Amino acid sequence: MDTDLDYSVLIVVDAIDSATEGEDTVYNNELSPEMAAFRANVAEVVELAHENEIPVIFCNDAHIEGLDQELELWGPHGIKGRTRIFPEIEVEDCDLIIPKRRYSAFFQTDLELTLSEIGADTLIVVGCDTNVCVLHTLADAFYRNFKTVVVEDATITFLGVGTQEGAIDMFGKCYGSEIVSVEELKSTLA
Repeated sequence: MDTDLDYSVLIVVDAIDSATEGEDTVYNNELSPEMAAFRANVAEVVELAHENEIPVIFCNDAHIEGLDQELELWGPHGIKGRTRIFPEIEVEDCDLIIPKRRYSAFFQTDLELTLSEIGADTLIVVGCDTNVCVLHTLADAFYRNFKTVVVEDATITFLGVGTQEGAIDMFGKCYGSEIVSVEELKSTLA
């Protein structure tokens, strides 16, 4: 891995489930082997960040029911007060949670201010959906001159908007993101 991670922050995008039983959301699907592996990889990256004292920021959907236009497109999901971070992830007291109401973790949130206060220049990004929320977060990071590292096997595409491979290719070509695997990140941090 080429990127210096001295001033890095882990951004975890929408690693959430619906906390309401039976609610039909994109986050409440039965776990396929692919989804289970993705979730385990996100949990492993969070653990690596904790072990290496890299700040962790969870940027989670917190939509307002009956108001947010995203709900008109995708149906009810990520409703404020009715989600939980994947139970596979151990959240520590020092971790930050920044709610978002649009695809990008930067849009109308205090993420940029928080990153400035931390002194971050590099964002390690994991989460879902690769082609929607991760994509828009990376675009906004690029516009703000952050370097980005995408942990490819800790992202997933499940909404049917493009392909995982196409999004990952775009991140490298359009945003200059370094694309790594969990194993590559682990060996860099070792």
